[in-house]
Amino acid sequence: MKTFHCVLTSVLGAGMLASAMPADAHGIWFAQRARQLALVYGVGADDLDAAKRVPLINAVEGFDAAWAPVKASFRIAGPIPLVDSDEPLAAIAAAMDYGMWSKSPDGEWHNKGKDEVPGAIVAERTMKFAVHVADLANAQVPVIASQTLQLVPVDKALPVEMGKPVKLRVLFKGKPIAGAVVINDFVNDPDQAGQKSAADGSVTLTVRNQGLNVLAATYVGPTDAPTKYDRIEYKATLSFVLPHLPE
Repeated sequence: MKTFHCVLTSVLGAGMLASAMPADAHGIWFAQRARQLALVYGVGADDLDAAKRVPLINAVEGFDAAWAPVKASFRIAGPIPLVDSDEPLAAIAAAMDYGMWSKSPDGEWHNKGKDEVPGAIVAERTMKFAVHVADLANAQVPVIASQTLQLVPVDKALPVEMGKPVKLRVLFKGKPIAGAVVINDFVNDPDQAGQKSAADGSVTLTVRNQGLNVLAATYVGPTDAPTKYDRIEYKATLSFVLPHLPE
């Protein structure tokens, strides 16, 4: 976590995160807020308080145009963590361990393992990852160690117009993974069926928006603690912005 730093009071700890909503539905991504790059936590149009979830982020990494590391940090502005860096950023990545979540028979989700939730219907650990590419002409994203699940463009450059195809590869621990479900618009159409990645991890989607695009990949893997949760759900986003016509 060599580039991670944030300013946050200890009262905003993980104990505030209990929710009745399924943890796997949400993800993290980067987007502009008042012309500043911010980390967003939510699903679809539900842009929730990301600042109080910053303690769960275990990595934030900036990159320059050559994909060399650049120091980056978060500055908390109300419910939004804004990205700070002394150098221009061509890309940024973040990783979040959202912990264990168990669903009790009454339908409520609890931030606990199933060993602490009597009669739990399902229990999982959720991990969330995000990469934002600002330089559309230099989108050959390398393997980023903090990104256990990663969505990377196959071609060097990203399309600059909506409606164009974009070929992607889903990597799990740095290697292509088959069967991950990928969607092309996590913000405006999070419930779409999506496409499954092929044996080489590849999937081709249509660029949805002439503006912010947040693509998302979801992969459900086996548990590493069967007494506490049944599976591990990994969700990764890739975000970029296509330019609009001059005003």
